[in-house]
Amino acid sequence: MTDLCEGGMDDLWSIAVVLLQVWFSVMIGFIMIPAMFGLSLGVTSVYIQILVKILEWATLRIERGHRERSTLPVPAPLPFGLIQREGGSMEQEMGELRRYRTQSISRGEFALSDSFYFYIKGLESIVDDQVTQRFSSEELVSWNLLTRTNHNFHYISLRLTVIWGLGVIIRYCVLFPLRITLAIIGLTWLVIGTTLVGFLPNKRLKNWLSELVHLMCYRICARGLSATIQYHNKENKPQKGGICVANHTSPIDIVILANDGCYAMVGQSHGGLMGVIQRSMVRSCPHVWFERSEMRDRNAVTSRLRAHVAAKTNLPILIFPEGTCINNTSVMMFKKGSFEIGGTIYPVAIKYDPRFGDAFWNSAKYNMVNYLLRMMTSWAIVVNVWYLPPMTRREGEDAAQFANRVKSAIAHQGGLLDMAWDGSLKRAKVKEEFKEQQQKMYSSMVMGKKGRNSQEPHTESTRRQ
Repeated sequence: MTDLCEGGMDDLWSIAVVLLQVWFSVMIGFIMIPAMFGLSLGVTSVYIQILVKILEWATLRIERGHRERSTLPVPAPLPFGLIQREGGSMEQEMGELRRYRTQSISRGEFALSDSFYFYIKGLESIVDDQVTQRFSSEELVSWNLLTRTNHNFHYISLRLTVIWGLGVIIRYCVLFPLRITLAIIGLTWLVIGTTLVGFLPNKRLKNWLSELVHLMCYRICARGLSATIQYHNKENKPQKGGICVANHTSPIDIVILANDGCYAMVGQSHGGLMGVIQRSMVRSCPHVWFERSEMRDRNAVTSRLRAHVAAKTNLPILIFPEGTCINNTSVMMFKKGSFEIGGTIYPVAIKYDPRFGDAFWNSAKYNMVNYLLRMMTSWAIVVNVWYLPPMTRREGEDAAQFANRVKSAIAHQGGLLDMAWDGSLKRAKVKEEFKEQQQKMYSSMVMGKKGRNSQEPHTESTRRQ
């Protein structure tokens, strides 16, 4: 009996070893090696096409189920909030409030009805908070068979439930082990490869090998997320000695961009595993890592970045001027520090397809490990990247105006909402500057027009003469 048990265990171990060998052979031969050289066998494309068909069928089935259960229409989520705003200026909206009175806004006098403008804006901000909702997952029009992102999605049919159950098995038992294996291999090769390249003399060979290692590792990690990336307008790709700025949705933005070219990363130095990766990367490539004390010194940061840009042989710096992750629907205020350095700015717009997975990292709700686990158990990462024409600072344009112009271009290209609010409001209170700005606008509108109006009769009489 003992011999039979031992023989059975040996057979199980033999089968396990064979399965493991087949697993790694398929992974290395059909995924890793093509990824390292930027090739694709088309498996991911077929997988995405099948997903699209399944999700379309699920959407139709959900809509039909709602029609069968209720005659009331299911409200679709509003794209940009609960309140429909006219979008006029302060002067125009106050003019609407004064239209029932004989007093005109052009007279430049205070009217009690003006206070209602600020009451309305305050209530709108409470009811439809444009800032807070940018830090929660965007609402989907239909269920993507991952999470029930809308309270209207309940049990519809047995077939839909079976499809969802099969999806759970595929995502957690097949895709997740494959993806986490690829991620571990990619990060391990990044640490080992960059460390070895770092021992080479500082010559052209070292730079070439460093870029090759970085590209290979990021491409392996992207396959670990089943990433399907479409790059547009490649003729505008960031060049050496420039600054690449992009909207920020997720930490994997770096992986998405670095699949198509190498960048010098900018960020704070960390300890632990992240510190090991940073120290190995900086040995082979001039990444810019700051200590915590340096990050608080704005002049020190600017001077180091300016020195990097001055060397036209250095890789383009990759910066996310928003300073925090936004939920793939908007672009929030760009910090002006990146635009004070000088040099050419290469804007990049990134837009994820939310049907296949929520790429937004809500750092207040999920830590990095939980977030990566959610990404690796989603259907896939499908993203479009647009390279915009390079931009430079115009004559008479300050850094803040330049930053806003670049932000608007990125928002327009990516189909994102262009917002003036600072992303740091996620963790801080509204700055007094914003309140003072509204006060100054109203003051200049009321007080400033008096001086102009006092000159109008003289101007008119001069024109008549």
